[in-house]
Amino acid sequence: MIDKMTQTQRMILALVLSMIFFIVYENFMAPKYTADLNATNVATNTQNQSNAPVAANSSLDAPAQDATKQSAPISQTATTSEVLTTINSSKFKATIDSLGRINLFEIVADRYKNRKDGTFPDIISSKNELLPLEIRFSDPNLNEEAFKTPYTADSSNLDIKDASGKVVLTQKLSSTTVTKTITFDENGRYTLNVALSEDKPYFITTGSHPVVESDMYTFKGVLIRKAEGNLEKIKDGDAEGSEQFIGATIVSSSNKYYTTTFYDFENGLSSYINKGDDENPLPFVKGNQNLTINGYIGPKEFDILKAINPHLTDVIEYGFFTFISKPLFLFLKYIHSIIGNWGWSIVIVTLLIRLVLYPLTFKGMVSMNKLKELSPQIKEVQAQYKKEPQKMNAKMMELYKKNGANPMGGCLPMIMQIPVFFAIYRVLLNTVELKHAPWIGWIHDLSVMDPLYILPVLMGASMFWQQRITPTNFTDPMQEKIMKFLPIIFTFFFVTFPAGLTLYWFVNNMFSVAQQYYVNSIFAKQKAAKA
Repeated sequence: MIDKMTQTQRMILALVLSMIFFIVYENFMAPKYTADLNATNVATNTQNQSNAPVAANSSLDAPAQDATKQSAPISQTATTSEVLTTINSSKFKATIDSLGRINLFEIVADRYKNRKDGTFPDIISSKNELLPLEIRFSDPNLNEEAFKTPYTADSSNLDIKDASGKVVLTQKLSSTTVTKTITFDENGRYTLNVALSEDKPYFITTGSHPVVESDMYTFKGVLIRKAEGNLEKIKDGDAEGSEQFIGATIVSSSNKYYTTTFYDFENGLSSYINKGDDENPLPFVKGNQNLTINGYIGPKEFDILKAINPHLTDVIEYGFFTFISKPLFLFLKYIHSIIGNWGWSIVIVTLLIRLVLYPLTFKGMVSMNKLKELSPQIKEVQAQYKKEPQKMNAKMMELYKKNGANPMGGCLPMIMQIPVFFAIYRVLLNTVELKHAPWIGWIHDLSVMDPLYILPVLMGASMFWQQRITPTNFTDPMQEKIMKFLPIIFTFFFVTFPAGLTLYWFVNNMFSVAQQYYVNSIFAKQKAAKA
């Protein structure tokens, strides 16, 4: 059956099968870290973050200092969330509430402004299931008291537009005094020190992932860079509530474009994943009497993260083909640094990728044209030996060998292109640098769908054009009809995709069209010479 398929058919089949494989792999087959059943867990958080920071009847399940499991229900009284301190930077605005948590973090950089209503995105807000810097004590009684006792702050306003700024928060509990010292930098990085007057086991959180600009196509959940350096992802809906990562260097709650992160590349962090609403992962880090931890809240811009620490760029999630996607992004970024437009950078990178793959795709197209020329002889062999399959296969192989044709010749180019396609797909889908990046005319934002649907239509038309000029050898009329409808199906499929991704696919198709015309012309000249 494979030897009867065209180059376009092989590409589509390969993409469909690959998509099915990666969906199945990521959801059912990907290895997940499972903690020891005897290991202790972080406090279960079932808070409602609307107006009350702590909901009634929440429960606690936290590892105690002696590593024995303690579990006790806690009746917590809802407390009004008052703003203690407001932090203003040229890039963000943040507020800290009366429980010592960051309850608002708003990006104020102009490039992130909503072009429709002029508002800025809130990375942290009341919509978050869990707020950053919240502390949970292992002792149920102390924990309940902590959620009823407000902090005090040494400053109500911090202006860090030209420098860093520090705020000191103090909470006086019956058995210990908690002091949080937070030093903010202008770019969203901060250093947190938590000091307790008496040593009490507790956990502190990065908060749940930002809810602004999440979508169904990209990862949202918790990303852990483990002690060995490899990454562990726990998607929303996949939390088991028993995951432990000792010595983790990054604990990040992330979505498509934004992150709230703890990191420690020297000593590591003891991280515990809690199960929140709808089985969403909620990360906690085990604290000590004098804890110093680094953090970052903001967009996942490569240059910002790299300036803080090159390893921090790992929070930019590219999926299965990260080893290809990351170099592709760096190359795309390099081209952009030369020409200054992300749209034209995508065009150039697409063409360069196709030029690198040209020898393979050319060989596949030549093979398909040879098979097309042999089509009458193939049908004769099939008709003559239809009752003798083994003999028919032997005759077919003899025919292929005699004429230098390879029925599998189009498969290798497809296999080579699939990883590249998925890699560039993830790059264009997850790159925050494309946000509000214009291309030409009507395309003012490559990170969102084409508002006029012109690119999806051009992509579908180019796909149809490619089908028309590609040699075909259909034996099944139904298969032929289905293939003819695929450009329409793909057009509707790409309507909702980011314009940058659709641009890549359109340019890729046009290169294939040009290459197919060139191969067809070679065979036309050879046929004329023989005649």
